[in-house]
Amino acid sequence: MSGEGEDAAPDDGVEAAAAALGRARRAAEERGIRPGTRPRPRRGGASLPGATSRDARDPELVASTLGRVLAERGWTASLSVGSVVGRWREVVGDQIADHCAPETFDGGRLVVRTTSTAWATQLKLLLPQLERRLAAEVGEGVVEEITVLGPGGPSWRRGPRSVPGRGPRDTYG
Repeated sequence: MSGEGEDAAPDDGVEAAAAALGRARRAAEERGIRPGTRPRPRRGGASLPGATSRDARDPELVASTLGRVLAERGWTASLSVGSVVGRWREVVGDQIADHCAPETFDGGRLVVRTTSTAWATQLKLLLPQLERRLAAEVGEGVVEEITVLGPGGPSWRRGPRSVPGRGPRDTYG
């Protein structure tokens, strides 16, 4: 007998909670309050049922604030190019990303460094496709010029005082 009473108590509690929730939902519907909205107080202190407009005193959303600051400072183009540089491998593909990497972006000019002169030549041939891909990623006119550089050679300048001359001459001969 006592076992049946213990089993019935949790069911009664669940039913009571469900009934209370149903009453609260009906009361909210009668007042015009929908899920996801909160009523705004009127000037007299009474709330507007179902009102969703923002008050000037409400805190701003982070995304809108950040977007406004980026636009005011003129950082949107640099930020979008920075996101492409961070996702370089996805943008250009694995094969090209294995042999070249973006070096700098300044004033609409993107500088890309390659691992060999052969890849520099190949990338120069692929510039129209690369420009279209970048325009699709960051927007038209953000990247105005792409400069492709080959690998940097070793510097033969040693010390604070070096004499300009003919260079190493036949070192690679």
